[in-house]
Amino acid sequence: MSFLKKLMVTAAFSAAMVVNAAYAAEHVKIALVVKSLGNGFFDAANKGAEEAAKELGDVDIIYTGPTKATAEAQIEVVNSLIAQKVNAIAISANDADALVPVLKKAMKRGITVISWDSGVAKEGRELHLNPSDTGLIGETIIKLAADYLPEGGDVAILSASSTATNQNAWIDAAKKILPEKFPKIKLVATVYGDDDSAKSTDEAKGLLKSYPNLKAIIAPTTVGVVAAAQVVTDEKLIGKVNVTGLALPSEFKKFIDNGASQAVALWNPIDLGYSAVYLAHDLAVKKEKAKPGATLSIGRVGKVTLDDTNSAAMAPPFQFDKTNIEKFSKIY
Repeated sequence: MSFLKKLMVTAAFSAAMVVNAAYAAEHVKIALVVKSLGNGFFDAANKGAEEAAKELGDVDIIYTGPTKATAEAQIEVVNSLIAQKVNAIAISANDADALVPVLKKAMKRGITVISWDSGVAKEGRELHLNPSDTGLIGETIIKLAADYLPEGGDVAILSASSTATNQNAWIDAAKKILPEKFPKIKLVATVYGDDDSAKSTDEAKGLLKSYPNLKAIIAPTTVGVVAAAQVVTDEKLIGKVNVTGLALPSEFKKFIDNGASQAVALWNPIDLGYSAVYLAHDLAVKKEKAKPGATLSIGRVGKVTLDDTNSAAMAPPFQFDKTNIEKFSKIY
């Protein structure tokens, strides 16, 4: 090889190294940590995260989480992300308090930490993005059952884990509005399926056995609502027990179609993942400040204003029934 060719090769190699170094310096690594992998809700949220990354132009998404929805498993995931020196962590927590120490460790290392969907205690994150207003979600999940029970009746809740921040807040809100707005509805039990399909199925069967007069199962979890609807279908209780709650249209359409459910609700998980990444990016890169009263951008979704706990709500829940489930099942 001639001296000139060697010089050209060396120059090209050096230029590539400079480009790679610039890429590494400019690109922000944002980890989207979910309660558990293999969950359609979180897979949809990841689509939104990738959309935000593409729009922002300087973001690489690390989509990760445990195989089981436990705090211990999420702690292992976060420790791994700290070792990888990510720029930001956006987490949907399996436990509001148990994750605080490891997330404080991340923040001490200069990593931006926010929670979304299911929150972390205030000291363990910079801000929290609720998918919707907690009180409104609580009222919605009861109303979804009450609208189809004009004479009232017994209902039960099949939740995710007993430590899930968002689930507990919604259930508390639901209980508060029952006497005032839905006096004919009697909440007879709350059980927990841990966002595990098999356990949720067992819990739904247990409710039907323990409460023979049960009129509705309310599951504010996309895993639990599918499990309960399948149980009602399998046990030929369609028309006797209505299943409702929070569901992905793509996963739940068949149960609206077969009558196991009259209606469900949800926000757009794609928008939620998008908004979480947008907020994490602006805190990490633009050095936006998360403080009470601050108004922050969530890109095409709009803006949010933080309350005195540095929390904000993205959007109201949207109802799906026979009139629109076909359309939305093709989207998410």
